[in-house]
Order: sequence, then C-alpha cells, then structure tokens
Amino acid sequence: MSQTNTKVPFLRMKLLWKSHVRVQVIRLVCALLLVTLLSSEVAESRKAKTARTSFEYKAINCRAHSASLIDFGGVGDGNTSNTKAFQSAISHLSQYAFKGGAQLYVPAGKWLTGSFSLISHFTLYLNKDAFLLASQDIREWPVIEPLPSYGRGRDAAAGRYTSLIFGTNLTDVIVTGDNGTIDGQGAFWWQKFHKKKLKYTRPYLIELMFSDKIQISNLTLLNSPSWNVHPVYSSNIIIKGLTIIAPVPSPNTDGINPDSCTNTRIEDCYIVSGDDCVAVKSGWDEYGIKFGWPTKQLVIRRLTCISPESAAIALGSEMSGGIQDVRAEDITAIHTESGVRIKTAVGRGGYVKDIYVKRMTMHTMKWVFWMTGNYGSHADSHYDPNALPEINGINYRDVVADNVTIAARLEGISNDPFTGICIANVTINMAAKAKKQPWACTDIEGITSGVTPKPCNSLPDQGPEKIKACDFPQENLPIDMLELQKCVYKH
Repeated sequence: MSQTNTKVPFLRMKLLWKSHVRVQVIRLVCALLLVTLLSSEVAESRKAKTARTSFEYKAINCRAHSASLIDFGGVGDGNTSNTKAFQSAISHLSQYAFKGGAQLYVPAGKWLTGSFSLISHFTLYLNKDAFLLASQDIREWPVIEPLPSYGRGRDAAAGRYTSLIFGTNLTDVIVTGDNGTIDGQGAFWWQKFHKKKLKYTRPYLIELMFSDKIQISNLTLLNSPSWNVHPVYSSNIIIKGLTIIAPVPSPNTDGINPDSCTNTRIEDCYIVSGDDCVAVKSGWDEYGIKFGWPTKQLVIRRLTCISPESAAIALGSEMSGGIQDVRAEDITAIHTESGVRIKTAVGRGGYVKDIYVKRMTMHTMKWVFWMTGNYGSHADSHYDPNALPEINGINYRDVVADNVTIAARLEGISNDPFTGICIANVTINMAAKAKKQPWACTDIEGITSGVTPKPCNSLPDQGPEKIKACDFPQENLPIDMLELQKCVYKH
C-alpha cells in the first residue's frame, strides 16, 4: 500500500472528528442559551409574583396593614364565588383592628360574591378595573330582622336579605376605590318583586347600621336590587364621588338614603335612578315614632340627578323619627319628576323642619316644588290617625328651571297646615304644554319674593327687598370640618 493511500482514511477521520466537535459546541451553546432564557423567564415570573402594588387615595383614616383578595383565594373570573374569600380576608384582617387598622384591596377582575360583612377600622378598596358582581344564588344572602324603626320589611312583612356590603356596630369603616364598580345584577330581584315572589325584602348594595365614622366614595354602583346606599342609625358620614345608575323602570332603586343619621355629608354624586336620587328618612309610622331617631345635620351639595319618575331630593315619606337641619346647594336635576319633594301623611307623626335649599338648576321637570300630605303607604293598620306630622321652616332660594309642566304642587293636611315656607329668587320657565295654573296650593302658609310665575295666594309676595329673606345657615356643620387624609396602599 502506498503512502498516499494511508493518508486518505486519516484525513477523513480528522474531518469527522472536527465535525463532531463543532456539533457538540453548537449543542453546548444552545443549551447554555436555553438555560439563560429559562432562568430569565423564571426570574421575570418571580418578579411578577412578588411585584408590589402601590397607590395613594384619600380617606378619613389610613391603615397600617394591607392585603389583597387574591391572598385569600379570590378568583376574578366572573363565575367563581368569592363570598368565602371576602369573609376569610376580613376575618383575618380583624386582628389588626386595634393595631393600626387594615385595608383589603380588590384588584382588576370580575369578582362574583354574595353578602359579606365589614369590620371596624377597615378599608375596602376597589381597583378601577375591579367589578364586584352580586351573586344570584339566593343561598348567599342571609336573612336578618326588619329595621326596628320600620317594624317590617319594605317588600314583605317578614325579614330582609342582608345587603351585599353590610356592617353593624362599627367604628371607622371605609368603602372606596379608584372608581371601581359594584354591580348588583338587580334584574334577578326586580323580576321576583314584580311577580310578588319575594318572601323577604330585597337587599341593598351597601348598608351600615349603628356605626360611626363612615366613608363611601369614588365608586360606580350599578343595578342595585333595591336602594343603593343606606346608612342607618349612624353618624359622621361622608358619601362622595359616587356614580349610581339603574334603569328608570327599576323598582325602588333609590340612590342614597340617609336614615336616622346625624352629621352626614353627601357631595359630588351623579345619579340616574328608578326612584328618588337622595331620599332622607327616619322610620315608618308608629315604629319610627317609638324608635325616635331623627335624621339631622345633613349636607347635600353638587348633586346631579336624572329620575323621570321621582325626586332629586325627597324628605320622607318614612320620616316619623323626624328630619331637621338639611342643607342642599348646587343641585342639578334633569328630566326629573320634581326637584325637592316632602312626602308625609296622617299617621306619620314626626317632623320635617329647618330645610334649606339654594342654587338649584333644573331642566325638563314635571314639578319644581312638591309637598304631599296624603302620601299614604302605611306599615300596617295600627298607625295612630292622630299622629300628625309637623312641616315647618322650608326655605328655597336661587332656583332656575326650564321646560316645566307645573311650578309647584303644595298640599298640606287639613287642620295641620305646612307652615314657614319661604321661596325667593326663583325663575321657572313653563313648558309649551304646561298646565294653565302653574301653582296648586292647599293647607300651606308662607311667603315669597322675586318668584316667577306668580305664586298662589297662600304665599304672598313680599317685594324685591325680601329677595334674601329665605334663610341658609352661614355656620358649617361638624362634618364639614372633617378633612380627608392622603393614604397609601403597599402590598
């Protein structure tokens, strides 16, 4: 064999070896790249899981401890019930009530839940993309006793379903957010109401009882089964920046109902309602008289209301515990049945007095002013026909309204007239098809100044020099002294 022939296999082996080495190097490089990529993904995943949520908001009090609903098994898919997650979270956070308080964060997602109860020194905060969806499983709505000042439920004589967000005997409780949404999915309840298939009274979206230092703010409330916000037997309350919307035909979907409450501030709210936008209450007939807990020291300002079948602000009809010192200013009502309405009846007892309203603007109204002394609708047949309400000291001034059907319908009670009515600096432009008599007055007494069209004879004009005759207190209520703090959530 020649020398040349022996070199050929050797060269082939050498080339094969180099090729093998190259393949191994390429595989090693690829493996290293893959490990690096996976490590990077794991690191990013860990980073995402441990990423901190942080934001600021304003509240009556800040909290030292924080948690997210996700920490307690919350699932925001719109189908999984989170009732137990809310209950577990709040139960866990209760240990911090007297250690600086706690806040529970509801992140973006659709969080289906039944009723759950809050605790003292606690904040519930909804992300701007968080949707609380009220469960339609009736088993997730416990039944509780009727309100003692009402004696029975509003829809049925028996008890009532607990509100979606509920609390009783609390101090320092906040429900707020970055305009997060609470959807009551009320059609389920409205159908039962119309078909008379309710054994108990429908739940509200938010109800806090026998509580002090309450804030409900910066939320959107949709489709409540019945009333939206109901503070009752409570004090020192701020309700601010709410958007409340329900279909106009929906039954009893009042916006905000302060009920036997003291020192309350309602401001900067936009409400489209199937009932009164704000309804001030204090108990029903003999039950409200016996309970004797009035609503007083109430401020309502910068309210916008659309309610074609009800009032922007109603006082009553459940007012048997009394309503006193209500101050409303900068109110806008559009396509609303009436601006301010006082509702009462024989058997109610109680009183509505020292009411002050100024700077109202109204567009397309049936009535601007409405007082009703024959509202009816009693809790039962045991009311006292001798329990007559006292309506006195009702002041309206600086009002402009256009496209109005009837300027005023003011109906007192025979032998129990509504007195001390003062209306000044009011311009009402009547609609093309308005009633020929713009004012209808019976059993009332009072004065007017600078009112167009000319009022009824029961409200004689005092001349332009009395244009500022209708009172509006200059001193602030205690709730106006309360300023919100800048708070931080970190978790």
